Amino acid sequence: MSFTVKLSPSGHTFEVEEGETILDAAIRQDIGLPYGCRNGFCGACIATQLSGEIEYPDGEPDKLLDASDDACLPCQAVPASDVELKVREIQAAKEIEPRIMPVKVAKIDHLADDVVRLYLKLPEEQRLQFLAGQYLDFILEDGRRRAFSIANAPHDEKYIELHIRHVDGGVFTDWAFTQMKEKTILRIEAPLGGFTLNEDSDRPMLFIAGGTGFAPVKAQIEHAFHSGITRPMELYWGVRAQADLYLPDLPRQWEKEHDNFRFIPVLSEPDADWEGRTGWVHEAVLEDHDNPADYDIYMAGPPVMVKAARDTLVAKGVPEEQMYYDSFEYAAD
Repeated sequence: MSFTVKLSPSGHTFEVEEGETILDAAIRQDIGLPYGCRNGFCGACIATQLSGEIEYPDGEPDKLLDASDDACLPCQAVPASDVELKVREIQAAKEIEPRIMPVKVAKIDHLADDVVRLYLKLPEEQRLQFLAGQYLDFILEDGRRRAFSIANAPHDEKYIELHIRHVDGGVFTDWAFTQMKEKTILRIEAPLGGFTLNEDSDRPMLFIAGGTGFAPVKAQIEHAFHSGITRPMELYWGVRAQADLYLPDLPRQWEKEHDNFRFIPVLSEPDADWEGRTGWVHEAVLEDHDNPADYDIYMAGPPVMVKAARDTLVAKGVPEEQMYYDSFEYAAD
């Protein structure tokens, strides 16, 4: 048996399965309820219960003791009937308050000679709410910060996934590649940035990634798949050599699983045995699309790539409001 939850004032509705919490169901169906921990500790998700019946299988949370009689904690509440709640929904990145929190390095994967993938684990009582495409800052001991895009989609929240490229002379990336160990504790501030999907649009989507600019684009594409977005999507991933496609099988798997997705890798310094596209990634996009203004375009990567793509697309008539970009500045100490 399932029950329907209606949200006020938006009017959004979604189904909650038997025994499922309201918040878990909302996250599963891409409904933007606010939250901070999902364990009943922080009170960030408190809503007002307008109608219906709810239950708390683990007992009424302490956070409700000082709240009004009609307060509801969606992260712990299980519907016992159809329910209507009054709550502020998250619609944009600016509505999510960044937080400073500790993380533990759970796993380190060396994906290429100069790219490492980190999986970060939050404390058990905390969760990170973010939108696909946002980033985090590592806060170093001396107060300096290093920014990295979050590579996992919001629904896939067991770990925070990062793709870190080694920067010559970069103290943080040198340490990450040579000395960082699993179980290391770090401090982050997140989520940050406004490089997020325009989910209200009905235009097809072009994603242009350069190097580890694949990270936020990966999060956006996986979020689109999870959300049931059926608009055509194309990913152009530009790198120097074939070895720089550090997760080559993943977008090819997306192609097999989703009829609305196409993957085009582009190499600027190809090996002799490369039979695919060559040159600059933004030029490959324009070779394939006579009317880029028909698309929403998402770009992430080195500043020179993003600027070249943006300038060329503007010259081709793409409105500024249809371009979204994240320009990576690689910091060296």
